[in-house]
Amino acid sequence: MAGRIRVLLTAVLVAVTGIVTASAPASAVIGGSKSTYGPWAVRMFVDGKPVCTGAAVTRRWILTASHCFFEQARPVADKRITFRVGSLDVRKGTTLRPVPGGRVGSAVADMMLVEVPAMNVRTARLSTAPVRPGRTVRVYGWGATCAGDENSCQSPVLKQSRLRVVRPDDPRCDGATAPGGSDFCMVKVSGIPAGGDSGGPVMSVAPHGAETLLGVFDGSDREKVAEAGDVGQQLAWIRSVTRR
Repeated sequence: MAGRIRVLLTAVLVAVTGIVTASAPASAVIGGSKSTYGPWAVRMFVDGKPVCTGAAVTRRWILTASHCFFEQARPVADKRITFRVGSLDVRKGTTLRPVPGGRVGSAVADMMLVEVPAMNVRTARLSTAPVRPGRTVRVYGWGATCAGDENSCQSPVLKQSRLRVVRPDDPRCDGATAPGGSDFCMVKVSGIPAGGDSGGPVMSVAPHGAETLLGVFDGSDREKVAEAGDVGQQLAWIRSVTRR
Protein backbone atom coordinates (compact mmCIF):
# COMPACT_ATOMS: atom_id res chain seq x y z
CA MET A 1 0.00 0.00 0.00
CA ALA A 2 1.46 3.33 -1.00
CA GLY A 3 2.49 5.68 1.79
CA ARG A 4 2.87 8.92 -0.17
CA ILE A 5 -0.22 10.58 1.29
CA ARG A 6 -1.13 8.16 4.04
CA VAL A 7 -0.34 8.89 7.67
CA LEU A 8 -1.32 6.29 10.25
CA LEU A 9 -3.74 7.55 12.82
CA THR A 10 -2.23 5.85 15.83
CA ALA A 11 0.01 8.26 17.67
CA VAL A 12 2.42 5.67 19.09
CA LEU A 13 1.85 2.38 17.26
CA VAL A 14 3.12 1.21 13.86
CA ALA A 15 1.25 -0.98 11.38
CA VAL A 16 2.65 -4.17 9.92
CA THR A 17 0.65 -4.09 6.72
CA GLY A 18 3.29 -2.50 4.52
CA ILE A 19 2.23 1.04 5.33
CA VAL A 20 4.86 3.76 5.38
CA THR A 21 4.47 6.30 8.15
CA ALA A 22 5.21 10.00 7.79
CA SER A 23 5.10 13.15 9.87
CA ALA A 24 1.85 15.10 9.91
CA PRO A 25 1.99 18.03 7.49
CA ALA A 26 2.45 21.42 9.11
CA SER A 27 -0.67 22.73 7.39
CA ALA A 28 -2.89 19.93 8.66
CA VAL A 29 -6.40 20.89 9.76
CA ILE A 30 -8.03 18.79 12.48
CA GLY A 31 -11.34 20.60 13.06
CA GLY A 32 -14.47 18.52 13.54
CA SER A 33 -17.09 18.97 16.22
CA LYS A 34 -18.02 17.52 19.60
CA SER A 35 -20.26 14.46 19.39
CA THR A 36 -23.53 14.28 21.28
CA TYR A 37 -24.19 10.61 20.48
CA GLY A 38 -22.09 7.47 20.14
CA PRO A 39 -23.05 4.73 22.60
CA TRP A 40 -21.11 2.13 20.58
CA ALA A 41 -17.86 4.14 20.59
CA VAL A 42 -14.88 2.54 22.39
CA ARG A 43 -11.53 4.06 23.41
CA MET A 44 -8.44 1.84 23.39
CA PHE A 45 -5.42 2.29 25.67
CA VAL A 46 -1.98 0.67 25.77
CA ASP A 47 -0.16 0.96 29.10
CA GLY A 48 -2.83 3.46 30.13
CA LYS A 49 -2.14 5.78 27.18
CA PRO A 50 -4.87 6.44 24.58
CA VAL A 51 -3.97 5.07 21.15
CA CYS A 52 -7.05 4.12 19.12
CA THR A 53 -10.83 4.18 18.77
CA GLY A 54 -13.25 1.34 18.02
CA ALA A 55 -16.89 0.32 17.98
CA ALA A 56 -18.89 -2.28 19.89
CA VAL A 57 -20.47 -4.48 17.22
CA THR A 58 -21.92 -6.99 19.69
CA ARG A 59 -22.03 -6.98 23.50
CA ARG A 60 -18.81 -9.03 23.53
CA TRP A 61 -16.89 -7.87 20.46
CA ILE A 62 -15.13 -4.62 19.57
CA LEU A 63 -14.16 -3.83 15.97
CA THR A 64 -11.12 -1.60 15.44
CA ALA A 65 -7.97 -1.38 13.28
CA SER A 66 -5.41 -4.19 13.23
CA HIS A 67 -2.40 -1.88 13.29
CA CYS A 68 -3.42 -0.67 16.76
CA PHE A 69 -2.17 -3.99 18.15
CA PHE A 70 1.40 -3.78 16.90
CA GLU A 71 4.38 -1.82 18.15
CA GLN A 72 7.40 -1.74 15.85
CA ALA A 73 5.99 -4.78 13.98
CA ARG A 74 5.60 -6.78 17.22
CA PRO A 75 2.23 -7.70 18.80
CA VAL A 76 1.17 -5.76 21.89
CA ALA A 77 0.45 -8.13 24.78
CA ASP A 78 -3.16 -8.45 25.96
CA LYS A 79 -2.20 -7.46 29.50
CA ARG A 80 -1.11 -4.01 28.28
CA ILE A 81 -4.46 -3.24 26.62
CA THR A 82 -7.63 -1.75 28.14
CA PHE A 83 -10.83 -0.34 26.67
CA ARG A 84 -13.15 2.38 28.01
CA VAL A 85 -16.84 2.04 27.11
CA GLY A 86 -20.18 3.60 28.01
CA SER A 87 -19.35 7.32 27.96
CA LEU A 88 -18.57 10.05 25.43
CA ASP A 89 -16.08 11.40 27.99
CA VAL A 90 -13.05 9.12 28.09
CA ARG A 91 -12.47 10.02 31.75
CA LYS A 92 -15.71 8.26 32.62
CA GLY A 93 -17.34 4.98 31.61
CA THR A 94 -16.31 1.40 32.30
CA THR A 95 -12.82 -0.06 31.87
CA LEU A 96 -12.52 -3.52 30.31
CA ARG A 97 -9.63 -5.79 29.43
CA PRO A 98 -9.60 -8.05 26.37
CA VAL A 99 -10.29 -11.74 26.81
CA PRO A 100 -6.85 -13.42 26.62
CA GLY A 101 -6.29 -14.71 23.11
CA GLY A 102 -9.55 -13.15 21.95
CA ARG A 103 -8.21 -11.24 18.96
CA VAL A 104 -9.11 -12.13 15.39
CA GLY A 105 -7.68 -10.10 12.53
CA SER A 106 -8.97 -9.87 8.98
CA ALA A 107 -6.74 -11.45 6.34
CA VAL A 108 -7.46 -8.71 3.78
CA ALA A 109 -8.34 -5.54 5.70
CA ASP A 110 -6.88 -3.39 8.49
CA MET A 111 -9.50 -4.67 10.93
CA MET A 112 -9.34 -6.49 14.24
CA LEU A 113 -12.13 -8.03 16.29
CA VAL A 114 -11.42 -8.17 20.03
CA GLU A 115 -13.44 -10.17 22.54
CA VAL A 116 -14.18 -8.54 25.89
CA PRO A 117 -16.45 -9.26 28.89
CA ALA A 118 -20.09 -8.40 28.16
CA MET A 119 -20.66 -4.65 27.64
CA ASN A 120 -23.83 -2.89 28.67
CA VAL A 121 -23.90 -0.57 25.64
CA ARG A 122 -25.90 -0.06 22.46
CA THR A 123 -24.07 -1.80 19.65
CA ALA A 124 -23.47 -0.51 16.13
CA ARG A 125 -25.64 -1.71 13.26
CA LEU A 126 -23.47 -3.19 10.50
CA SER A 127 -23.73 -2.25 6.85
CA THR A 128 -24.70 -5.14 4.59
CA ALA A 129 -23.54 -3.60 1.30
CA PRO A 130 -20.34 -2.00 -0.02
CA VAL A 131 -19.97 1.75 0.44
CA ARG A 132 -21.22 3.89 -2.45
CA PRO A 133 -19.33 6.96 -3.73
CA GLY A 134 -21.12 10.25 -3.08
CA ARG A 135 -22.27 9.35 0.43
CA THR A 136 -21.51 11.80 3.23
CA VAL A 137 -20.35 10.04 6.41
CA ARG A 138 -19.35 10.78 9.97
CA VAL A 139 -16.06 9.55 11.42
CA TYR A 140 -15.90 9.35 15.22
CA GLY A 141 -12.90 9.34 17.55
CA TRP A 142 -11.07 10.72 20.59
CA GLY A 143 -7.94 11.49 18.60
CA ALA A 144 -5.72 14.53 18.17
CA THR A 145 -7.20 18.01 17.98
CA CYS A 146 -3.95 19.62 16.79
CA ALA A 147 -1.17 19.10 14.26
CA GLY A 148 2.39 18.39 15.30
CA ASP A 149 2.68 16.56 18.64
CA GLU A 150 -0.59 14.65 18.45
CA ASN A 151 0.06 12.82 21.72
CA SER A 152 -0.24 16.15 23.51
CA CYS A 153 -3.75 17.00 22.32
CA GLN A 154 -5.84 13.83 22.45
CA SER A 155 -9.48 14.77 22.98
CA PRO A 156 -11.08 13.79 26.30
CA VAL A 157 -14.51 13.82 24.63
CA LEU A 158 -15.75 12.04 21.52
CA LYS A 159 -15.50 14.12 18.36
CA GLN A 160 -16.74 13.69 14.80
CA SER A 161 -15.73 14.75 11.31
CA ARG A 162 -17.78 14.86 8.12
CA LEU A 163 -16.32 13.39 4.94
CA ARG A 164 -17.62 12.36 1.53
CA VAL A 165 -16.92 9.00 -0.08
CA VAL A 166 -15.38 9.32 -3.56
CA ARG A 167 -14.50 6.88 -6.31
CA PRO A 168 -11.25 4.95 -5.83
CA ASP A 169 -9.90 6.41 -9.09
CA ASP A 170 -10.44 9.99 -7.88
CA PRO A 171 -7.09 11.80 -8.37
CA ARG A 172 -7.20 13.01 -4.78
CA CYS A 173 -7.03 9.38 -3.64
CA ASP A 174 -3.82 8.55 -5.49
CA GLY A 175 -1.84 6.34 -3.13
CA ALA A 176 -4.51 6.39 -0.41
CA THR A 177 -5.92 2.93 -1.07
CA ALA A 178 -4.57 -0.29 -2.52
CA PRO A 179 -6.02 -1.32 -5.92
CA GLY A 180 -8.47 -4.17 -5.45
CA GLY A 181 -8.35 -3.84 -1.68
CA SER A 182 -11.15 -3.42 0.84
CA ASP A 183 -10.51 0.26 1.64
CA PHE A 184 -12.61 3.16 0.40
CA CYS A 185 -11.50 6.77 -0.02
CA MET A 186 -13.04 9.89 1.51
CA VAL A 187 -12.43 13.62 1.16
CA LYS A 188 -12.86 16.23 3.86
CA VAL A 189 -16.11 18.14 4.30
CA SER A 190 -15.49 19.42 7.83
CA GLY A 191 -12.67 18.14 10.02
CA ILE A 192 -10.19 15.36 9.34
CA PRO A 193 -9.37 12.52 11.77
CA ALA A 194 -5.82 12.22 13.07
CA GLY A 195 -3.64 10.36 15.59
CA GLY A 196 -5.75 8.33 18.00
CA ASP A 197 -8.72 7.94 15.65
CA SER A 198 -7.49 4.69 14.06
CA GLY A 199 -10.20 2.07 14.19
CA GLY A 200 -12.87 4.72 14.64
CA PRO A 201 -16.34 4.03 13.25
CA VAL A 202 -17.29 5.52 9.90
CA MET A 203 -21.05 5.95 10.03
CA SER A 204 -23.80 6.77 7.57
CA VAL A 205 -26.72 8.78 8.92
CA ALA A 206 -30.24 8.24 7.60
CA PRO A 207 -32.78 11.10 7.42
CA HIS A 208 -34.52 9.76 10.55
CA GLY A 209 -31.22 9.64 12.43
CA ALA A 210 -30.39 5.92 12.42
CA GLU A 211 -26.66 5.28 12.04
CA THR A 212 -25.02 2.35 10.25
CA LEU A 213 -21.37 1.28 10.55
CA LEU A 214 -19.90 1.52 7.05
CA GLY A 215 -16.19 1.39 7.76
CA VAL A 216 -13.20 1.25 10.09
CA PHE A 217 -11.02 4.32 9.84
CA ASP A 218 -7.34 3.55 9.22
CA GLY A 219 -5.47 6.55 7.76
CA SER A 220 -5.42 10.15 6.52
CA ASP A 221 -3.09 12.80 5.18
CA ARG A 222 -4.25 15.19 7.94
CA GLU A 223 -5.41 17.67 5.30
CA LYS A 224 -7.99 16.51 2.76
CA VAL A 225 -8.03 12.75 2.19
CA ALA A 226 -8.80 9.77 4.41
CA GLU A 227 -9.49 6.06 4.08
CA ALA A 228 -11.33 3.26 5.84
CA GLY A 229 -11.89 -0.47 5.56
CA ASP A 230 -15.27 -1.39 4.09
CA VAL A 231 -17.44 -3.21 6.65
CA GLY A 232 -19.86 -4.42 3.95
CA GLN A 233 -17.02 -6.27 2.24
CA GLN A 234 -15.97 -7.83 5.56
CA LEU A 235 -19.45 -8.67 6.86
CA ALA A 236 -19.13 -12.44 6.40
CA TRP A 237 -15.87 -12.46 8.36
CA ILE A 238 -17.30 -10.25 11.13
CA ARG A 239 -20.35 -12.47 11.56
CA SER A 240 -18.32 -15.68 11.46
CA VAL A 241 -16.18 -14.45 14.37
CA THR A 242 -18.82 -12.77 16.52
CA ARG A 243 -21.33 -15.65 16.26
CA ARG A 244 -18.94 -18.39 17.28
